Formats: sequence, C-alpha cells, structure tokens
Amino acid sequence: MEEHSDRLDVQVSVGDQLVLMRVAGEVDIATVAALRSALWSAPARPVLQLELSGLRLLSAAGVRALLAAHLRVRARGGELVLVDPSPVVARVLRVSGLHRVMPILEPGAAIEAARRPLAAATDLQLAA
Repeated sequence: MEEHSDRLDVQVSVGDQLVLMRVAGEVDIATVAALRSALWSAPARPVLQLELSGLRLLSAAGVRALLAAHLRVRARGGELVLVDPSPVVARVLRVSGLHRVMPILEPGAAIEAARRPLAAATDLQLAA
C-alpha cells in the first residue's frame, strides 16, 4: 500500500501486530488528503506506527489529520505512535500539544515497542 504525490510519499508495511507507515515530504493543505487516505486505509492492528524522519513540513491540516487518526485508532482499541520526527515536525508537535496526546518515540525505542506493542504503548503513556 502506498500513497505518492510530488510532495508527499507514504509507504506502508503491515505485520501481525503493527502497521508501519513511513511518511516523507510535506503535509499541508494540498497533500493532507493523501495522508488521510493512507491513515484511513491502514488495516486495524494494535499499533499504527508513523515514522516521520523524512517529513519536512507538518501544517495545521496535518496536525488535524494526525489527531483524527489517533481518535480513530483509539476507538478501535489500538495506539497511534509517532517515531523520529524531524526537528521542524517535532516543534509543531510540541507547539500543537500533540506530544501530550500520543507517544513520540526515538528510533531505538520504536524497535523495542514493535516487539511489545501493547505493553510499550501503555508504558509510554505512563511516562509522558
């Protein structure tokens, strides 16, 4: 499964317990529909992990899409986890308050979380 435009690339890998979505490029009003489409079409798993190291821009529209996806995944009993946001995106996540709503992991912690997805997601919420 893959969404691609000139400014946004989303690649999806599906496992038994985890959906890994790699998001690169820019999420703004012109590209947010592609991100939303990828998020909504991701199969239901206990963890939806978004790898954001290649994301250069996250607009307010992107923040709203992430929050909506978080609520949708939580309603199904899962957890949305953000991994390795670029410095610009990390700042947007802090300013918008999303860092208080969903876990943000470093790459090494994400590997450990993938091994224990439900326990790790719960542990991260307690630590935040």
